[in-house]
Amino acid sequence: MLLAIIIITAIIIIALLISKLIVTKKEQAFENARRCPENKYYVENADEIIRREKTLKTIRYIVCYTFLVLLAIFMLVPFYWMIVTALKTEAEIELVKPTLFPKVITWSNFRYILDAKYQMSLTTSGKLQFDLFRLMYNTLVVGVFSTIGTLVTTVMAAFAFSRIKFPGREIIFTIFLATMMIPGEMMIIPNYIVVVKYLHGENTYWAMIVPFLISVYYIYLLRQNFRQIPDELYYAAKVDGTSNLKYLFKIMIPIAMPTLITISILKLMGSWNAYVWPMMITSRDDMRLISNGLRQSFTDSEGRSHQGRQMAAAAAVLAPLLIVFVCLRKYIMRGVSRSGIKG
Repeated sequence: MLLAIIIITAIIIIALLISKLIVTKKEQAFENARRCPENKYYVENADEIIRREKTLKTIRYIVCYTFLVLLAIFMLVPFYWMIVTALKTEAEIELVKPTLFPKVITWSNFRYILDAKYQMSLTTSGKLQFDLFRLMYNTLVVGVFSTIGTLVTTVMAAFAFSRIKFPGREIIFTIFLATMMIPGEMMIIPNYIVVVKYLHGENTYWAMIVPFLISVYYIYLLRQNFRQIPDELYYAAKVDGTSNLKYLFKIMIPIAMPTLITISILKLMGSWNAYVWPMMITSRDDMRLISNGLRQSFTDSEGRSHQGRQMAAAAAVLAPLLIVFVCLRKYIMRGVSRSGIKG
């Protein structure tokens, strides 16, 4: 209800601003026609032009920031609801009319999640309640090693496609780009058959890491960054007898470091949020990732979920990603938006 009121209010404000702009334009045109002699053109003076530009600039700012505020609300409401639900009692969560703020703030849900006794206690089916630290350990192992492997394959492929000339380079790269049009869901079943049936990789870390070591999007992103480095640097290094690997590690990688940091962050976040593939490739609870544990560890035998504890666990899992994003957001923006080299 509150969100709907905010959206309607913002729409009304934008509509009023646009109406005001239209009315101002018409009044200005009428005034110019009145002040202009017959068969002559009226030319605005400097003060009128400055005043008009300031008005238009103010309206543009208001419309732009109103739109951004609406987007920010859409992004922040789920996070707010997660924190508020984690601080409510189970009785308040189950109310027919939900409350926007907890009547009584309780920290018991967070204590349950972080309590080792609760994590190691068994459910009626004989499974652990929610082994937070084991799930986060598995996620870190998969995330760190998959990120390192992706960086290696991405750097090598991007360097080959941007600097090394070999027959069919552009054709091969075009085929690589064409694979981006294939939905990732279509590759899950073939990957599962190969990994489980032929390589017997069920319930192993490498089965969650190896199939996703290559990302065409990251290769494309880094290749475009490498191509912005002047060719003269490469030719001068070759004249001095520098090998390709030495040139890559001494010159290209330091220059492209913001993009590499961006790739590392995005890949780590993708591994942290992975759900479908780890769920398919693992059958043991001690090999699952954190996203799988959040979905399966808070449901009782009747199919009901303990929403307060589940939201508390989600907040605890989200905290590391949020800290990483806040601390390294400038590298993400710099790596994605970088378009040239100074100097």
